[in-house]
Amino acid sequence: MIHTFMNSSIIMADSVLPHVNASLNALATVVLIAGYFFIRNRMETAHKAAMLSCFAISIIFLGCYLTYHYGYGHTTFDRETYPIAAILYYVLLGTHIPLAITVPVLALITIYFGFKDNRVKHKKMARWTFPIWLYVSVTGVLVYFMIYWWFPPGSQV
Repeated sequence: MIHTFMNSSIIMADSVLPHVNASLNALATVVLIAGYFFIRNRMETAHKAAMLSCFAISIIFLGCYLTYHYGYGHTTFDRETYPIAAILYYVLLGTHIPLAITVPVLALITIYFGFKDNRVKHKKMARWTFPIWLYVSVTGVLVYFMIYWWFPPGSQV
């Protein structure tokens, strides 16, 4: 059953999953900004709903991301066709990946302090978590656009 699933077209190069992943990253960006807006305007219930929704979106993203990369592998940037853009791409990716690895841990700690109503620690963690999470969400979308739309393999701009 797993073998059949992994050989299905959903995991192949023409998979819909990269597009789903970019959409989930974009949605996470919007929800993060909404959560920030809500807390800045003292709308705690809306803030909590937004941030928990964002965490759920991020979990769904991670599942889709891992499914795609398990079945297909990684996508490489066409360095020969776009040498200058490749520099920007790899710098962006080089910051995106290590920060993306930290987001689940930071988010869980921040959420934990929020649930414990430890506002001092929650706010202290959120000052680190929010900008990193936002950067990861935005750069995830940028990486997607660079690979699939702006600099696709085998075409010249």
